[in-house]
Amino acid sequence: MIILSIFVFILDVQAMKKWTKDKIAKLYHKPLLELLYEAATVHRKYHDPREVQISKLVSIKTDGCPEDCGYCPQAARYHTDINGNSLMSVNEVVQHAQEAKDMGSSRVCMGAAWRNVRDDDDFDQVLEMVKSVNKMDMEVCCTLGMLSENQAQRLADAGLYAYNHNLDTSEEYYKEVISTRGYEDRLQTIDNARKADLTVCSGGIIGMGESDQDRISMLYTYALMQPQPESVPINALVAVEGTPMEEQEPVPIWDMVRMIATTRIVLEHASVRLSAGRTQMSEEGQALCFMAGANSIFAGEKLLTTPNPDFNGDLALFDKLGLIPMKPYKKGDKPKIKASYKEKPINTKNPKWSRPKHKIERNEEAKKKSREVRKSFEPRKVVSVKKL
Repeated sequence: MIILSIFVFILDVQAMKKWTKDKIAKLYHKPLLELLYEAATVHRKYHDPREVQISKLVSIKTDGCPEDCGYCPQAARYHTDINGNSLMSVNEVVQHAQEAKDMGSSRVCMGAAWRNVRDDDDFDQVLEMVKSVNKMDMEVCCTLGMLSENQAQRLADAGLYAYNHNLDTSEEYYKEVISTRGYEDRLQTIDNARKADLTVCSGGIIGMGESDQDRISMLYTYALMQPQPESVPINALVAVEGTPMEEQEPVPIWDMVRMIATTRIVLEHASVRLSAGRTQMSEEGQALCFMAGANSIFAGEKLLTTPNPDFNGDLALFDKLGLIPMKPYKKGDKPKIKASYKEKPINTKNPKWSRPKHKIERNEEAKKKSREVRKSFEPRKVVSVKKL
């Protein structure tokens, strides 16, 4: 057992030494067709190139988030004409999941506009959602903000397969995007998910004004993780009116292809998800991303609050490209539901999440503009959803 542990440790150290920022930079800046060929080769070595996982993202609680993420239309401080809703019922989530399953989805990801998870009735209801979707033989993922070790364990016991918590960008550029939580909080949340033996879904957004070096640094952070994330979503910024990034130009498709290809080579075993921004891409552009190693998408008309291609359009594209939907649990076992998910913590000390004090000028400007708009218009509507 000791010899085996030493052997595993040596393999982990070797994996960590495989990539440096300089090596990733040289890879990222290769001539595009050469990079694309290398990525396609790596993809075929570790994955079935025809299989693409179809996931459904459900916004179980929309709008009203207290964070100031510069890209997000759900931040309460920005005026973006998003109609919010309180927490969905379990039955409604099951209905969304069944519709997605009927269209070929193998995973449901439930997102709530929270800063962090609280040990309250809402979290208990989310646990029931997780259990219910797990029983449908679908992979269940949640993105609920920051969470403690105990909360991660309760989610795992309820049947959660994956937890999503994106780093978004490099640690350096992160300070230009978000000021209400620190980069270390995100890393701690990922670590807490790992301690509960959850798989990790974590990626980033390109097109926020970051440099190539920021994209490279983010990938380097993921490359150093042991284990590396099982799923890595790469998003193209969708600039929403009212957010601090409303005037950002759409990211060129070539940047997206380059980022997907580099991610595929650096994180060779991960599922690389072609995420937000697909409505801005042509079918040819998406095909290049699949060639570069993307093997996962979000399907359905919305990604939380932003537009997304519908199921029928995606299935038609799959047919043109000879792609097939991936079956659930292709890369991991189905989690078993344990009664312990109902056990609320007693005198458990939750983490003290950071609140950085720096200000981001464009975020402050968007906040100021929102206040002016709200003086002359009615507040955003919040739709109440009856709980079960």
